[in-house]
Amino acid sequence: MRCMLCENFSFSHICLTCKQTFLTPTIHKRTILNNIQVISFYKYEDIKDLLHTKHTDLGYYIYSILAEIALKKFAQEFRFDEKVAVIGIDDRVKNGYSHTAILTKALRSKTLSPKYAKLRSNNNITYSGKTKEYRLNNPRNFVYKEFPENNVILVDDIITTGFTLTEACNTLTCKGKEVLFCLTLADASKQ
Repeated sequence: MRCMLCENFSFSHICLTCKQTFLTPTIHKRTILNNIQVISFYKYEDIKDLLHTKHTDLGYYIYSILAEIALKKFAQEFRFDEKVAVIGIDDRVKNGYSHTAILTKALRSKTLSPKYAKLRSNNNITYSGKTKEYRLNNPRNFVYKEFPENNVILVDDIITTGFTLTEACNTLTCKGKEVLFCLTLADASKQ
């Protein structure tokens, strides 16, 4: 097959050279409501074409590569005194897989415990390409399912306005959970 970025022959959808050249993570941080920090590994503009594959079968492979490069290393280095639940935002299956479940799975470690189907949207609204006003007027209305850990890391692919992560944090806080921080692959802020 050919590498999606350089079109050279590769055994993977993205060759090792391109992974090292174009996909080395650079940490970006911002804060959402309730003073929760969001850590992102890429600027949205740098990987937007790769992120848009989530709407296709190819997205499974691309998201697996991005999760391996960015999130797996983070999980290996993360330390905490007790087990921490890792919750993907709305990890329901679309297009044959769940992109947030792929990201959540990559964070498995001695300290981090991925959980699935614990925080799902009660509607099928998509925010992709929608305005800030639309997002405010159409909340996710998350449905929460119990899990034993008290500390949580939330995971999503992109942070744009921060409304989804804020709503998810509020849902978990109302259930007595402590959101330590959020992780996203990409930050779409214009800064």
